[in-house]
Amino acid sequence: MPTAALPAALEARVLVLNRSFQPVAVTRAGRAFGLLCSGAARALDREFRLFDLSSWQELAAEVGDDVIRTPRMVLKVPRVVVLQAYDRMPKRQIRFSRQNVYLRDNFTCQYCGRQFARAQLNLDHVVPRSQGGRTSWQNVVCSCVRCNLDKGGRTPAQAGLKLLSQPKRPSWTTLAQPSSGKVPYAEWLPFIDPVSASYWNAELEDE
Repeated sequence: MPTAALPAALEARVLVLNRSFQPVAVTRAGRAFGLLCSGAARALDREFRLFDLSSWQELAAEVGDDVIRTPRMVLKVPRVVVLQAYDRMPKRQIRFSRQNVYLRDNFTCQYCGRQFARAQLNLDHVVPRSQGGRTSWQNVVCSCVRCNLDKGGRTPAQAGLKLLSQPKRPSWTTLAQPSSGKVPYAEWLPFIDPVSASYWNAELEDE
């Protein structure tokens, strides 16, 4: 049976292609459905067929699909959407935003190592601002609420905590791929080559 239901499915990652079928961003499912509702994008299935929202709603969910359940329907989450009027390549600079930090850290608390839904996460300054810490890629990490409270206004060393990894500015492929280094969905493989795509960078939209 499908693997996820509301609200977790709305946090699933969706690959965004321009109208030339080149990857330009990664967004969450909630934003992808917004693009479908407005007509700005169409969903792409495993057979490379394009669907508007109305026709996508008629597709049955398959094993492994993320789904959104409502009283009237079970709606599968697209893995890929194609923008209808955007044909440019992504910008090189990745925007420093809450959503992009979550993507960089794979929705995983950088202190306890557990993965959470977005609503259960927040951002933490490794070196607190009260101690001169900056708000930057190199000093902000994804943290669960409990670890954030336990750490308080202290550094990890002062709080007896250890970072999973040293935070840094991500590349486009870091955001497109989880920490395992593997492309998360088979539907992305025709569009993301982990070797030749290493030069890509994308500016993702702030959610």
